Amino acid sequence: MSDPAEFPPEGAAGGDEQDAMAAEWEAALAQQTSSTDSSAGSASQVSDQMMPASFANFGPSNAAGAGNDINMILDIPVQLTVELGRTRIPIKNILQLAQGSVVELDAMAGEPMDVLVNGFLIAQGEVVVVNDKFGIRLTDIVTPSERMRRLSRGN
Repeated sequence: MSDPAEFPPEGAAGGDEQDAMAAEWEAALAQQTSSTDSSAGSASQVSDQMMPASFANFGPSNAAGAGNDINMILDIPVQLTVELGRTRIPIKNILQLAQGSVVELDAMAGEPMDVLVNGFLIAQGEVVVVNDKFGIRLTDIVTPSERMRRLSRGN
C-alpha cells in the first residue's frame, strides 16, 4: 500500500494520461469561467458581500518592546559543552578499553577547546582550574559570519 502523503501515488498515470487529465481540467475551468461571465448579475451580488482581508501588523516593534522580548527567553536553559577532541575507532577497539587505556584524540595539546551551545560552536577557549574544578577561559568568540562560514563548509 502506498503512503497517503506520496504524490503522485505509485502506479500514477503516465505522461499521456496526465496530459489528458490536464486538458480535462483546462476545459472545466474554461466552462466555469464562461458560466461566471453569463451570470454577471449574481457575481456582482457576491462581490458586494466580499470584504478585504485584514492582517495583524507583524512589522518591527519599537525599541522598548524589543527589550521585553529578549527577557522572555533569558531563563531558558541550554546545554553548554566544552569539547576536548574527537576520534573514530572501531567497536572492537572500544570493547578492548580498560582502566588506564589511552584514547588518542584529533586535537593537539595546547589547541583551544571548542565551546558549543546546543551543539553549535560559539567560542573557543583554554582549560583552567578554579577552586579544584575545571573551567574554560574564553579566548575567541565566534562571530555570526564565521558561524555561517563554518556551517557552509561542514565544520
